[in-house]
Amino acid sequence: MESPLAGLRVLDLSRVLAGPFAGRMLADLGADVVKVEPPEGDITRGWGALRHGIGGYYTQQNAGKRTLCLDLEAPGALPLLLRLAQRADVLIENFRTGVAQRLGLGWQALHGLNPRLVMLSISGFGASSPEAGRAAYASVLHAEAGIVERQAHFDSAPYTDPVLSIADMNAGLHGLVGVLAALQLRERTGSGQHVDIGMLDVMLATDDYAHFALDETPIIRGGGEIWDAPGGPIMITGEFRNIWRVLTAKLGVIDPTPPGAELAEKIRARRGAAADFFRSFPNRAALIAALDRANLAWGDVRTTEAAFESPTARARGSAVWLDDRGGGKRRVVQSPYRFSAAQSGVRGHAAYRGEHNRAVLTDWLGASGDEITKLEEARVLLAEERA
Repeated sequence: MESPLAGLRVLDLSRVLAGPFAGRMLADLGADVVKVEPPEGDITRGWGALRHGIGGYYTQQNAGKRTLCLDLEAPGALPLLLRLAQRADVLIENFRTGVAQRLGLGWQALHGLNPRLVMLSISGFGASSPEAGRAAYASVLHAEAGIVERQAHFDSAPYTDPVLSIADMNAGLHGLVGVLAALQLRERTGSGQHVDIGMLDVMLATDDYAHFALDETPIIRGGGEIWDAPGGPIMITGEFRNIWRVLTAKLGVIDPTPPGAELAEKIRARRGAAADFFRSFPNRAALIAALDRANLAWGDVRTTEAAFESPTARARGSAVWLDDRGGGKRRVVQSPYRFSAAQSGVRGHAAYRGEHNRAVLTDWLGASGDEITKLEEARVLLAEERA
């Protein structure tokens, strides 16, 4: 079957997570994504489990991409990169705002060379922000967007950063949406676009509690709650008052509060009765059967390792095996797209730094072997030496 983005050329200059994640999804959807790295490589090459010279973090965000290693300080490097940009459909960068311009890779320069190019720039605060030059990582945006304060407030706990790079992943996903929209617009106008993604914008736009702040009203917590249960804790989703109605109407739980009780006493007693009810079952299967009978949404509180072994994750192939570059296999997360009559998914292992220098320059530029050899001798092109 055809891949949705087959034939699309993507030049990925980004590092770490937000940009590389967007590039990985484009690769999984069929694009030829070329990751351009500096001589030292992406810092994430050494993060996570290191197997045969490639870290697990790098593998997850860059599997299926081809790599080109370029020393931009070497004479002749920038002209070569600009030639590649002329042949690209999409360019991704997540430098601090202003860095791309200083390197000669700003939007105006690139658009002049390649009017059809779609350029995705991801930064902490957006190109037009008065704070555009600030260093920004996901944790910075979690704090600035209100997530850290809110979670601590509702958990009555110290401030902590989520163990998940929410801002980076959201920025990568919305960057992907912006790129696909710009490509669709290009089909009508013939002209590319600069997609400027600010991580703070993304965090606020994807915050389903933002309306409370905008309406200046107190937050009413929704979502789910964890209860003790046979076999371990269980998540039950919904506001407690709605869960209580279901428990009394469908599962026979008796309201223990006397007539005329104060609201705080009612809540305390009813929550106690609910907790006793959830713990009362002889085993987890019996509890789940009751919750399903009442149409209450529940979730097992799993480790991440257990999540990949769940019936759904196993059936849908949420993790796949790749070549670990040493004769063995390693697992990587699969992209979530499932099409009725098209193929998608991770297309290959993670590459060594500069592994595809010659192939990319031949395929994209029609460069001759002599030309590539001269670039190697001039140290414009570099490659990781493997035993």
